[in-house]
This record gives sequence, structure tokens and C-alpha cells, in this order.
Amino acid sequence: MKIGVLALQGAFAEHISVLHRLEVETLPVRLPHQLVGLDGLIIPGGESTTITSLMLSYNLRADISRMVENGLPVLGTCAGMILLARKVSNDGIEPVAVMGITVRRNAFGRQRESFETDLAIPVLGEKPFPGVFIRAPLIEQVTDKVEVLARLDNGTIVAARQGKLLACAFHPELTDDLRFHQYFLSIVSGEQ
Repeated sequence: MKIGVLALQGAFAEHISVLHRLEVETLPVRLPHQLVGLDGLIIPGGESTTITSLMLSYNLRADISRMVENGLPVLGTCAGMILLARKVSNDGIEPVAVMGITVRRNAFGRQRESFETDLAIPVLGEKPFPGVFIRAPLIEQVTDKVEVLARLDNGTIVAARQGKLLACAFHPELTDDLRFHQYFLSIVSGEQ
């Protein structure tokens, strides 16, 4: 199994570190030819407008969209979730638009409003998952093809899955809990 991590900006090094801990072959992706032969892709958190601009500059957006249409599993975390969304409700960002979710950027406020909380994510087991939210987005709406995986106590949707696409508003790569990445790898391998 070979997993690419979009390495244009943001928390890509942290995702690569987690994948190495899980003993998965990993490739930082900066150019279109590096997408060839991947079994899955992670789009990390970071600055969504910067990542979008760089994806367009390096001609990655159309290739990623085409590969998703052909069944490539993708995990999008924080800004990565924004880029997977069909619609971003409060910004002019042009996402890859492959997942039936509407996302609102910076939904919880500025950097100082960042927070951590335990999340119930039943697909990961009974033990709560440590959710790290940094200038996080949220999912405002989902289509009927999308499965909601996690909500905050107030009902806000913060993780979802649509087929081979997995998205979360938090940063699983910033915790010592490997279960979210393991879940993604099980999607890649066809176990989930």
C-alpha cells in the first residue's frame, strides 16, 4: 500500500510521521506525476486558500478530481475537508468538489478559539477520540450519500464519510491516537 500526502502547505509532515509509525509506504505529493500509483491520498490541514492556489498552480486539482472519480480513497483533514467539499458556504474557495458536503471555514473563530475535546466516533470503537480543532471548519449540510461519523455535543458535524472519501474538521495527526488513520487505511484496503 502506498499513500500520498499532499505536501504543498500545512500539516503534511505530521501525517507522514503517523503513516511511518503505521509502517505504510508514504510519498509527499507536490507534482502531478507523484499521484501515479497511489492507493490513497491525504489532503492535510493548513491554509485552504493557499493550498487551493498551489494545487491550481501545480496542476493537481483536476488530476485529483479525476482520480477520485476513478475510486481513489482520500482523507481530508481540516483544510483538506474544505477542499473535498462540493460547496464552501462562506468563501470564494474553489474546492475539488468531490464530496457531498457543505463546509463553513473557520467556523469556530480565530486561532485563540482553537480547542480540544473528546469525540465519540463509533466506527473507531467505544474509546473517545481526542479531537484537536485549530481554526476548524464544520460541516453544515450533507447529502444522502454521506454518512456522519462524529458530532460535537451540540450536534455540529465534524467527521463524515462518502464511499472512499473520509473528512474531518479536526487534526488526528496531532494526537498519539492512530485509530483515525487506521480507519482510513482500512478504507484504502477495502476492509471498510
